[in-house]
Amino acid sequence: MLEHGHEPDEVAKRIRAPDGPSHLRDVIYGAIDGAVTTFAIVAGVVGADLSTRVIIALGIANVLADGFSMAASNYSGTKAELDDARRLREIEARHIRLAPEGERAELKEILAGKGLEGDVLNAAVDAIASNKKNWIDMMLVEEYGLSPVDPHPLRAATATFIAFLLAGMVPLLPYLFSLGDPFRWSIVATALTFFAVGALKSVWSLAAWWRSGIETLIIGGAAASIAYFVGTLFAA
Repeated sequence: MLEHGHEPDEVAKRIRAPDGPSHLRDVIYGAIDGAVTTFAIVAGVVGADLSTRVIIALGIANVLADGFSMAASNYSGTKAELDDARRLREIEARHIRLAPEGERAELKEILAGKGLEGDVLNAAVDAIASNKKNWIDMMLVEEYGLSPVDPHPLRAATATFIAFLLAGMVPLLPYLFSLGDPFRWSIVATALTFFAVGALKSVWSLAAWWRSGIETLIIGGAAASIAYFVGTLFAA
């Protein structure tokens, strides 16, 4: 089964109006970090034999403060990428204006590297160079390795924060609902969250869902184990 159609109108719509940037990395990063850091606090406090109130207070503080901090950092980093792309676009526009033949030579070299030659190569250079925006877009992708779609800092930050908030609350739920043996339930719930995030991640990869889930579970479990061990060092 093909993932999309190839009728002329479908091809034109998909190629001329591509989807926006993917926020998969932002969601996965936020979810894993949210679950890891919150459970690390839970495990550390339990290891230090402190009260449930401390677990809830520190856990909620972590979810809100650390989640916002991650979102703000992601916003700043993504905005820096966007600013850099705009800077490079201005550079290319200036080079095309001041040294058009040099830029045409670069464009010709790029197309030749893709297998074009002779009259076809020259015609392709002329066609692309006739549209300044398309020319600059190609140079940004081929010369600087940038994505053809500009990132969205606010959307990236929002995706990170929401994923962090949802996954980060999971280790705290047994304490918030006063379940019996809450630490055991927290371990189970957090482990399932790690596995679920990893399994979901496999939708966008070639890895089997169970392999991706186990990999994420091992990474998160290792971080939680370290936190618990450190907490036991301060137990009364």
